Amino acid sequence: MNPASVDLKDLLEAESSLGLTFATDLFIGREPATPDDCVTIFDTPGGPPMQTFKQGEDYYYPSIQIRVRNTNYLTGWNLINDTKVLLHNRAQEALNGTLYSAIICTQEPALLDWDENDRARFVTTFDLQRRKQ
Repeated sequence: MNPASVDLKDLLEAESSLGLTFATDLFIGREPATPDDCVTIFDTPGGPPMQTFKQGEDYYYPSIQIRVRNTNYLTGWNLINDTKVLLHNRAQEALNGTLYSAIICTQEPALLDWDENDRARFVTTFDLQRRKQ
């Protein structure tokens, strides 16, 4: 299985209303210095795997954090909120050989900080339930 960030990146990039392009304004694991306005997905600690004692039937419970950076506060907040609306309560999503049976927002979008270049940074967090297909 891929890191969850890789699979969720595909969902965000496929949603044309967000207008995100991987490696242009959508990134995984590391927020670059440029562009000013971007989205980064981070893999974060989740829950322990399900213990079924039957190989191949286990569910895994990773977590991701999405961070939006923008020079305009309202534009950044709208993008992180649109991202939340797109992903929250999705179920039965097949991505890259993994079945995501649940994608749940566990932290509403919030202002994280203003970075050293006066750009607003917002975060939201999702818990996931997934298994190999």
